[in-house]
Amino acid sequence: MLEVAFTLFGAGVTWLEVIAFALALGCVVLNVLEIHWAWPLAIAASLLYGWLFFVSRLYGDVAVQSFFVLSSLWGWYQWLFGRREDAGGAEAPLRIARLGGARLAVVGLLWLAAWPALGLLLARFTDTDVPYFNAFPTIGSFIGQILLALKFVETWPVWLIVNAVSVALYGSKSLWLTALLYVLFGALAVAGWRRWGRLVR
Repeated sequence: MLEVAFTLFGAGVTWLEVIAFALALGCVVLNVLEIHWAWPLAIAASLLYGWLFFVSRLYGDVAVQSFFVLSSLWGWYQWLFGRREDAGGAEAPLRIARLGGARLAVVGLLWLAAWPALGLLLARFTDTDVPYFNAFPTIGSFIGQILLALKFVETWPVWLIVNAVSVALYGSKSLWLTALLYVLFGALAVAGWRRWGRLVR
């Protein structure tokens, strides 16, 4: 799996990265379309990307991928069986909803507070050379994944920010195929934001 499949911008792209790329792209397309089969693809892609990021010393991303495996099981359950109160206060199947201004502000403050804390931990306890750069999208990914599992529209702008920073991060590590994947994720986040915004009730 760690053998080079081809070269991109002068850097070798492994079969591990190629397969993880394909699974992750399929996962996000299915998320945008609100198809629950996205979640098992997420589990498989996360296991492979966890391995790739460990080899690349992106330990914050290893933590993200580990979290994704567990949260994808929960997200799959939520999309199949989750419930939320509707406008009338009755329990209804989980549908796309908006987080609301106050809760969105709390999410933003949580992200800004946790980012330097994780950066400090990565700087102190790992050999990563990009602790704070890696910490910002790591925290955003945790938040985005929870909002996605609960079908909040605001998951998509969170993912848009995470994707933009991740393109630069992975480019700095010569993980060009993964950087390209996050460019595509950015476009899909815009599509998801628009589609879910139209579907929200």
